[in-house]
Amino acid sequence: MNKIVGLVLIIIGAILLYMSYEASQSLASEASQVFTNEPTDNTLWYLIGGVAAFIIGLYALLRGR
Repeated sequence: MNKIVGLVLIIIGAILLYMSYEASQSLASEASQVFTNEPTDNTLWYLIGGVAAFIIGLYALLRGR
């Protein structure tokens, strides 16, 4: 069961990381980076969520019984 949950979390993490990349390439994010030198909040939340889900999923997959 832990391996299935781990695999699902890895897939969700990869999807969120892809969404983070796509959000960083948007016009709003590009304009925000020009004026504030920071990405938009959506980009950061997708990135944080994706990394967290990927790491937790990898841990669950490797630790699975």
